[in-house]
Amino acid sequence: MISVKILTSYPEMFPGSLKHSLIGRALKENIFTIDTINLHDFGIDNRKSVDDEPFGGGPGMILRPDVVEKALFSISKKQILNSAKIYLTPSGTLLNQKKLGY
Repeated sequence: MISVKILTSYPEMFPGSLKHSLIGRALKENIFTIDTINLHDFGIDNRKSVDDEPFGGGPGMILRPDVVEKALFSISKKQILNSAKIYLTPSGTLLNQKKLGY
């Protein structure tokens, strides 16, 4: 079985619309599981903040790397070492089926 772990600020959004697709069928048939890890569980300050202003200036907010690191390391070391990590970012390269090996 494939186990997918999703680091998110909104765990209640999963599986959401995914359960109404081919992925939903795979979930029902226990081909894989989706587990969410709430970034706010690892946030800082009283509000459990997970974001901060960009240090280089400019508009918007960025995820705090220390929060992401704590959330990632909350997963067992064996699972981390034996898994692929996909970090979705607007400045990254395009993720396609070829890169995934399909």
